[in-house]
Amino acid sequence: MEINWKKNTVLFLAGQALSLFGSTVVQYAILWHITLKTQSGTMMTIFTIAGFIPLFLISPFGGVWADRFNRKYIINIADGAIALASLIVAVFLFFGFDNFGILLVCAVVRSFGQGVQSPAVGAFIPEIVPEEHLTRINGIQSSIFSCVTLTSPMISGALMTFAPLELMFLLDVVTAAIGIGILFFFVKAPSNVKKEQAKLSYFHDLKEGLTYIKNHGYILRLCVFMALFMILSAPSALLTPLQVTRKFGAEVWHLTAIEMTFSIGMLLGGLLIGVWGGFKNRIYTMTFAFLFFGLGVIFLGLVANFWIYLAIFALIGITMPLFNMPATVLIQTTVESGYMGRVFSVIGMISSVMMPVSMLVFGPIADKVSIDIILIGTGIVLMLLAIPFVANKTLREIGISHSK
Repeated sequence: MEINWKKNTVLFLAGQALSLFGSTVVQYAILWHITLKTQSGTMMTIFTIAGFIPLFLISPFGGVWADRFNRKYIINIADGAIALASLIVAVFLFFGFDNFGILLVCAVVRSFGQGVQSPAVGAFIPEIVPEEHLTRINGIQSSIFSCVTLTSPMISGALMTFAPLELMFLLDVVTAAIGIGILFFFVKAPSNVKKEQAKLSYFHDLKEGLTYIKNHGYILRLCVFMALFMILSAPSALLTPLQVTRKFGAEVWHLTAIEMTFSIGMLLGGLLIGVWGGFKNRIYTMTFAFLFFGLGVIFLGLVANFWIYLAIFALIGITMPLFNMPATVLIQTTVESGYMGRVFSVIGMISSVMMPVSMLVFGPIADKVSIDIILIGTGIVLMLLAIPFVANKTLREIGISHSK
């Protein structure tokens, strides 16, 4: 049994990492191709919207499907749909149809696929990993995916210098096919499908999932705090490139450096939580991340040296897995399997919409107020938010009751 779960986990993570690598390389290629070809802020805005609106819309149904059908098949179908979209785009590009509309449709399909795949992946991992190992495995998964995120832009940029765009889309097809094959043929897991689920409507399942969240107060509280965290962290995630341009100079390597150091920080943070496992009470680990993330954001608004700025960015990256992984494991160990996909879909919706909504406020403010002040202010509020978070008795009790 010990060998089987480890083998399943290694195969699953390897297949998903390979598929993610191909998808991320193509995602950067699309982004940079549109940037270089159009040099239009409007086009970039449209592309960004196409990347998160479909995910937001499909996530509730993705969660229902993850609870209703075999999660392994759901993951593969979503991966296959994304790969098919890439293949179609590659064919169009091969015959000379380099059209913005084609890339936009591809971005929409990829966003829909992600919205279906993400809750299924989150709910599938507890099916193959023993509960006492979930924190470490999720931490390792975070590090692997951070490593992919770190290397993908560099590889994508290198490939764009000598390879046509259609070949990069074919890379996505090949990596997805390998990932699908690994999951389908080699990863063994019990089916989560129940016959009685087929008799119920999707909207009944969706309503049932929302009722489940409402009736389990700790999930609702966790979702509220995560939403506040996403809103307050939006300036540090989305305004810092503009801050760097204004403060340290409009050079491409500056922007590349902050992206890379943040990814390195997340990689290290994933390894840390994977080896350490966090405090016995997961809420304390998340509070620790709250405090140090907020402190890091404050220092981003204070420092005047770019190298110190990068070091702080890396430290902020380390705190992200310390917040995300305990939250994920808390859901995986406390939510009933039949509701897990729907709970993860709600969290996915929060993640996909809160930052853009936050930017509707902070974006215009950044044109009138120094970004330094915005970061200092949101950092202080983030640190203060740690107080009601750790003081919440319901969260503390659920955090310790399922810790190993």
